[in-house]
Amino acid sequence: MPGTTQAATGDWAVLALVAEQPTHGWALATQLTRGSEIGSIWSIGRPLVYGALDRLEQESLVKATSLERGERGPHRVIFAATAKGRKAVAAWLQQPVEHVRDIRSLFLLKVVLAQRAGVDVEPLLVAQRAVLVPFVAVLEAQLDDVDPAGPPGEPTVLLFRLETAQTVVRFIDQMLDRPNTLRATTGKRTK
Repeated sequence: MPGTTQAATGDWAVLALVAEQPTHGWALATQLTRGSEIGSIWSIGRPLVYGALDRLEQESLVKATSLERGERGPHRVIFAATAKGRKAVAAWLQQPVEHVRDIRSLFLLKVVLAQRAGVDVEPLLVAQRAVLVPFVAVLEAQLDDVDPAGPPGEPTVLLFRLETAQTVVRFIDQMLDRPNTLRATTGKRTK
C-alpha cells in the first residue's frame, strides 16, 4: 500500500483517480496538473504520475488492461484499479488526517476525491472533527501557558496552528450542517 509520505500522497491520488474509471498516465497527469480540479489541491508532475502507476502496479493495486492508440505519440497503456486497489483507496478516503499541517492539502484532497468517487464523506468529516477538537483544546492550553521568556516565535506558531485547527472544525461543521454539500458527485470523468 502507498505509505504516508508526501510522495505517497501522489500515489493515493493516482489510485483514487484510476479507481474512478480506467485511464492512462497522460490523462492522470492532466487531472493532477496545477490549476485543475484535483491539481489545485495536490499537483504532481507527469514523471511522478508514471512512477506512481509503476509502484501501484507492483503492489497489485492497479493493472494494465488495454492499449489506446495515441493521437500523435505512442500507444497509451490503460490502467484499472484492482479489487485490492479499490478496497485500499476506499479505506484511505475514510481515514482522518493526523497533522494540522496536512489539513489544507491531504484532508481536502480526500474530501474531494471521496465526493468524486460517490463515497459518503460524512464519516470522514466526523472522524476528522473527532481528531481536531481535542487538539484545539490542547493548543488553547499551550497558548495560555506560553512562557513570556521563551522563544519569541512560539506563541505565533501556536496561535497559527490553533486558528488553522479551529477553521477546519468550522468548515467541517458547515459541511455537516449542509447535507447537500455532502452529496457525492458521479465522479465519472472522461479520459
